[in-house]
Amino acid sequence: MNHLYKVCCLFIFISLHSFSQESINAKILDSTSQKPIPFATISINDNSGVISNNNGEFLLYLNKKVSKKDSLTIGCLGYESKHFLAKTFHDSIVLLSPKSIELDEVLVSNKNYTTEEIIEKTKENLANNYDFSFIKSKLFYRASHYTNVLKKDVTIKKSTIPEFNQGFVDSLLNAMPNNADSYTETLSNMYGKSGIIDSLKLDIIKASRLYDKSREITFEGYEEKFNTIIKKHVKRDSYFKIKSGIFGTKEEMDSSFYDSEKPKKDETEAFLEEQKKKEQERKNNFTKYTKYSISRLQRNSFTSEDSYLNFLEKPNRYEFKLEDYSFLNNEFVYIISFTPKRREDYKGTIYINTDDFAIIRVDYENVKALKNFKLLGLSYNAYLKQGTLIYEKNASNKYALKYAEEETGNKFGIKRPLKIIEKNKHTKGRRKQNELSSDIHFILSNREKKELVVFENDAITETDFTAFEEKPKVKPIYLPKYDPEFWKGYNVIEPNQAIKNFKSIE
Repeated sequence: MNHLYKVCCLFIFISLHSFSQESINAKILDSTSQKPIPFATISINDNSGVISNNNGEFLLYLNKKVSKKDSLTIGCLGYESKHFLAKTFHDSIVLLSPKSIELDEVLVSNKNYTTEEIIEKTKENLANNYDFSFIKSKLFYRASHYTNVLKKDVTIKKSTIPEFNQGFVDSLLNAMPNNADSYTETLSNMYGKSGIIDSLKLDIIKASRLYDKSREITFEGYEEKFNTIIKKHVKRDSYFKIKSGIFGTKEEMDSSFYDSEKPKKDETEAFLEEQKKKEQERKNNFTKYTKYSISRLQRNSFTSEDSYLNFLEKPNRYEFKLEDYSFLNNEFVYIISFTPKRREDYKGTIYINTDDFAIIRVDYENVKALKNFKLLGLSYNAYLKQGTLIYEKNASNKYALKYAEEETGNKFGIKRPLKIIEKNKHTKGRRKQNELSSDIHFILSNREKKELVVFENDAITETDFTAFEEKPKVKPIYLPKYDPEFWKGYNVIEPNQAIKNFKSIE
């Protein structure tokens, strides 16, 4: 018995020791300021790895048992890279020191090019530096959505419908959620040419959608909640005609809504219909919607001719300034800022390799509202679009997208009169029974953050691409609260605290 006990203890010890390095996680800080370092690259033996999140945190799962020779490398733009033995790494905090630049390094690397000449050489080398061939990429994509109702007022001016008084309307508004967050995460293999939607195929390995069903706010969601509550308060044989142009449904039931006098469609209402279409597409075809979202992140890069980051295609529209020099993964880079001269929408910073004139990073943000209009009581303001693109060399010695982040924000408002007319199906002659007149004022704020990290890029042939077939009707797994076990064993972007704290109220 004692012998068996010892054997069991030994087995447990060996098992724990063997699996103690299944993963490596830590937080990366600036050694001087103690601030988190986002976008740091963490890799084993300089192969594919992960990217630290905005809080400097990372979790790296190891594909094989770590040997004594395996090295862990942590590096970031402007910092001294650090190397560790992966087998003995147990730090929870990693401090990176800013890398100083010696004057002789500048003199050796700087050929006294003007910023305009650097940009021109960057454009000339675009085709040679970046991978535009067929590739297979293993990637992780996260989309975070935040919706807040900033204002929801309905003032009853006149009502001959007893059920539709100010108290009822206020209770109806109180029953609708004021905010909602949702997070969609997808790990997949993508086949095709980067950013070209018609030449992309997606093989989804695993996906989840984290949200609270009871608090979901969509363009159709409010309408559905409105109708559900109204049905409880109407006469059996009645139906209602709504004159405003907000709701456009038609339901055949004891109490139904339809809009037979909808005003002429304007630009904002066209936008609303497009958003409804996108919501339905996301629900009906998750693979297609995800593929489209990822391809847009890729296509918006400076490597695409139709990108809004057009400082290479149309350099005469920007002012360029050489701000400094730095190091990224031991590569010496120019740091050049760009600002629009006139009508362009974005400013930012470009990091260009002094050796081959490849852009290895871009940080950008809009300088003005991208869309802003008011018409017939409807308003829309796209006030935010900012992001980061990071490129790394792949096995073909070409630069490919390693990380992309984009954050957008907009506000939608409606301020209009609203009239509801009750009619009865079985009343002879004049069917109009009652009427309600009111003023409505709603303002919604929407923010979306997209993150994409590419772990591996492998060259494939067009034949390989053609032969691959997508799985039909893949759907994400619904999660009512954050589950730390869901992505266990998979390399992803570490979630922020808001995701970790998320929990449905149901």
